[in-house]
Amino acid sequence: MSWNRKIMIYYWFGAILLFLVQGLSFIFPDIFTGAAEYWQYNSSTAISVDLCIVLLLSVTEIWLRREKKVYLKRAVLLCGLVLSYILYFLLTPVIDGSEIVLIMPLLISLVYFERMLLKAFALLNILIYVVIALVPAALGLTRLDISDFILVMAVLIIGTLLGQGVITRSLEMRKAVEGLVKSEQKLIVEKTISDKLLKMDALTGLYNHKTFHEYIENLIQHAETNGVSIHLAILDIDNFKAINDIFGHWVGDIVLKEVAQVLLELMSPNDFAARYGGEEFALIFTDTTAEQAYACSEAIRSKVEEIRMPQLDGRTITFSAGLCSYYIGDGKEKLFRNADAALYYAKRSGKNRVIVHQIKGPIVCMT
Repeated sequence: MSWNRKIMIYYWFGAILLFLVQGLSFIFPDIFTGAAEYWQYNSSTAISVDLCIVLLLSVTEIWLRREKKVYLKRAVLLCGLVLSYILYFLLTPVIDGSEIVLIMPLLISLVYFERMLLKAFALLNILIYVVIALVPAALGLTRLDISDFILVMAVLIIGTLLGQGVITRSLEMRKAVEGLVKSEQKLIVEKTISDKLLKMDALTGLYNHKTFHEYIENLIQHAETNGVSIHLAILDIDNFKAINDIFGHWVGDIVLKEVAQVLLELMSPNDFAARYGGEEFALIFTDTTAEQAYACSEAIRSKVEEIRMPQLDGRTITFSAGLCSYYIGDGKEKLFRNADAALYYAKRSGKNRVIVHQIKGPIVCMT
């Protein structure tokens, strides 16, 4: 619920309370002696004022429902200003110190925390009071009580200054809080970037060697307790040392980036790719079968072979890979030994192929 709507509810509540007091003064004149006598004697005036209050609130309600947020605050504040002076004229003959209702527009202005809005309605409030206090006295219609006039003016001016101080202080506190929030957000971003730098390989954008081992250890624990399937592939770019020696290390870096890009494109979100060493990559396939892990590895091999780099003078990029499935009780070391064995077999048997390690030993799955 917006503040405009809440304030209108408060207006209606105040009006209903006023009508209730008026009704009780007629029912129990002995309790509300002064008010009952005045309102009974001026009943038609009291009823007319009550109808004006209802009309004022109703018109403001209609305005709020039809207007498009441009003048809503001003309509609510203007309604409060008019309502405060209606109450002032209605209560002055009955209650001493009824001038206190004139402070209501200042209090309502504070809700919006806008300096210009407070200044505008505070000046309008003071101007209206000066007119209604001085003009009738100047025309000889009423007698001006200087002490009351000075007191009310002092209250209105001091209330305006205090309101300005409250808004200024609130804005300062909001800026301070926003500064703290921004500083905290900056620290969070810096920490996130720092954590990412610690986990990622700067050249390829893949996870680094340390993060890979942390991940595989957690996965093996899940595999031992929950039976999660794990398949590990170790990729080694063929003749990478020759590429560095012939074309330079900067070309070797481009090759590593190209291979890493293929890995990111073809691996699913559930899989994990890391730069394991200089020209080695480690892949982890989860929630998949050995056949699916091999198919993905073979698709990566085929895609890498299709890469064409002008810096290599027509040479193709290939890699050899060893793929191994994890079996309960093997442990991390045995998993890596089996994958390394499959990779060694792929290198010795002609390179540019994926070898799957089975329990009886590595076998060639691609010729």
